[in-house]
Amino acid sequence: MRIEEYGMLGDLHTAALVGIDGSIDWLCLPRFDSPACFAALLGDEQNGCWRLEPASGGKCTRRRYRGDTLILETEWDTPEGTVRVTDAMPPRDKAADLVRVVEGLSGRVSMRTMMRLRFGHGRTEPWIRYHDGQIAAIAGPDAAWLASDVPMELADTTARAEFAVSEGDRVSFVLTYRASHEEEPVPVDAQEGIAGTERFWKEWIGHLRYEGEWDEAVRRSMIILKALTYAPTGGIVAAATTSLPEDIGGVRNWDYRFCWLRDATFALQALLGTGYISEARQWREWLLRAVAGDPADLQIMYGLDGTRWIPEYTLDWLPGYENSSPVRIGNAASVQFQLDVWGEVLDGLYLSREAGLEADASAWELQEAMLEFLEGNWSEPDESLWEVRGDRRHFVHSKVLSWAGFDKAVKSVERFGMEGPVDKWKALRDQVHREVCDRGYDAERGTFTQFYGSTGLDSALLLIPQTGFLHWRDPRFKGTVEAVERELTRDGFILRYDPSADGGVDGLPGDEGTFLACSFWLVDALHGIGRSDDARALFERLLAVRNDLGLLSEEFDPHTGRQLGNTPQAYSHVGLVNSARHLSGTHPATAPRAVREEQSSDKGE
Repeated sequence: MRIEEYGMLGDLHTAALVGIDGSIDWLCLPRFDSPACFAALLGDEQNGCWRLEPASGGKCTRRRYRGDTLILETEWDTPEGTVRVTDAMPPRDKAADLVRVVEGLSGRVSMRTMMRLRFGHGRTEPWIRYHDGQIAAIAGPDAAWLASDVPMELADTTARAEFAVSEGDRVSFVLTYRASHEEEPVPVDAQEGIAGTERFWKEWIGHLRYEGEWDEAVRRSMIILKALTYAPTGGIVAAATTSLPEDIGGVRNWDYRFCWLRDATFALQALLGTGYISEARQWREWLLRAVAGDPADLQIMYGLDGTRWIPEYTLDWLPGYENSSPVRIGNAASVQFQLDVWGEVLDGLYLSREAGLEADASAWELQEAMLEFLEGNWSEPDESLWEVRGDRRHFVHSKVLSWAGFDKAVKSVERFGMEGPVDKWKALRDQVHREVCDRGYDAERGTFTQFYGSTGLDSALLLIPQTGFLHWRDPRFKGTVEAVERELTRDGFILRYDPSADGGVDGLPGDEGTFLACSFWLVDALHGIGRSDDARALFERLLAVRNDLGLLSEEFDPHTGRQLGNTPQAYSHVGLVNSARHLSGTHPATAPRAVREEQSSDKGE
C-alpha cells in the first residue's frame, strides 16, 4: 500500500500503522524505538502483521477517526452487508493493549483474521501456544497474549479465525504485550478500553486554545503531535517509523524514532501557541535533561529517555518498503557536528523563558556553558541541519542559528535579568551577522546561498526572519524567497535543497521528494513579506496533501501524488500548526506586524 494509505494508532508509548485493507503492518513494542513485532511495512506478511477484514478481502469503503480521537473506524460495504472494525490503543497502564472490535452494521458478513507475530523486527518466530484461554507468544524478552471472542486456530506460529457477524453483533480481540519475565497481564475489556481511549482524547483536545481558520486541520495535527510524545519523559519522536524512503527504490531511508533537538523551538511554538503549557514544559524538561553535560558533547538527537548511544545498522532480512533498501535501525547522524543545534537549544530555552516556563538556576549555567562552546566553534564547518553525509561546509543556516544563540543570550540578560558577559555576546552576535552577510549572500543573484560560495540554495534560509536575523521585509530576504521559489520549487512544493547542486552536497545518490515542513516555511515567508494571498494558496495545497485521516509524512512527490518518507512526521504537523497560526494572526513572528518590535536596526534594517 501507499504510505498515505496507513492510519496511526498510539498510546503515548508507541504507535501502530493500520492499512486501508485492515492490516496492522507496523508496531514496535513496548516503545517507539523498540524492535517491531509487526514489520510487514518493510517486508511482507512473513515479517509480521495482523489482518482483520471481510472474507472477500479488499480495501475498505471508508474510514475515519472517531471525532477528535485516535480511535480508527474502518468500514466495508460488501454484497453480504456492511461491517465496521474499530481499532484503538488505550492509554497505557502497566501493559500495552491493542484493541480491535468487529461490529455488524447490516446483513451478515463473513470475516477472517490472521495474526503473525514476529519479534526482533520481523525475524524471530515466537513460541506460541494456548494458555488460560488465550494465545500466548514468547520469544526471549518479549511476550504477548491475544484474547478473542471467537476460537483461534494455530498453525505455523500463526493464529487464524473465520467467523461471521450480523447486524448488532460485536466480536472483540485484544493483544496485550508485557516483558516475558513479568507476570501475565490481565487484558483490558475491549469496550472499556475504547471508551477510556475516547475519554482521554476528548479531555485532552478540550484544552486546545486556537482561534483561527483551519480548526479541523490544527486539531488533528495537535493530536498527532501528542501521539508522537513518549509520555514517561515528554520526548517527541520525529516519526513513528524507520526507513520509509524519501526516494522509492533508493537508499535515502532513515530511522526517525528518536528526538531531534532542532525540533524543540518549532514544537514549543506549536504547544505554547495552542495552550498546551504542560506538554511544552515536559518537552522543555526533556530537552534540559538530554543536553546536560559537556556542551562539546551535544548531539543533534537523543533517544526517548535522553539516551545518547544510537548506533546505526542495517536489517538485511528486510527488503524495505517497495524494495527501498537498506532498512536502517539507529541513526549515524547522531554523532555528526551540526552547529545549528546549539542555537536551536538556546532559542528554544529562551522561548520557554519568554512564555513563563521557569527553570532552575542550573539551566542558565548550562546555557552559559553552551555559549562558551559556541564562542569557540561557531566559525567551524559542519554537516548542516539536513545531516548531509558529504564534506563539512560553512552552511549559512548553521551560522544564522549561531547568531540566534548569542542574540537570545543578550536578550536573556536585558529582558530577564540573567547574568553574563553581555558585551562579549553582543560583539560575537555582530561578528557572526557581518560574516554571514558578507560571505553567505550572493549580491549578484540577490539571495543567500546554502553555504559560503555555494551556487545552490537551501530552504532553511526561509527561516532567517523567524530567528530575528533580518526583517521579513528586508530586500535580501525577499530576494532569497524569490530565488527559493525559482530554483527549489517542484510543481508548487519546495525541496530542501537541490541534491545535484555544487557537485552533490549530501554525498548520496538519487533524488528525493519535496519536503513538507519546508513548504510550510515558504507559507510563513510569503505571508511575512506581504504576499498573503500566495501564502494562503500554498497552505491550501499543502492541506490537500494530507491523507483521508489528516496525516502527513515527511515528503511528497507531486509527480506521482504520493507521500514519501517516515510517517506520520512531527515536523510536518508542527509546520501545519504554526503556519495556520501565522495566517490566522495568532503567531507573534509574523502577526499582525511583518516586522517584530524586538528586531533592532543592527539586524539588517
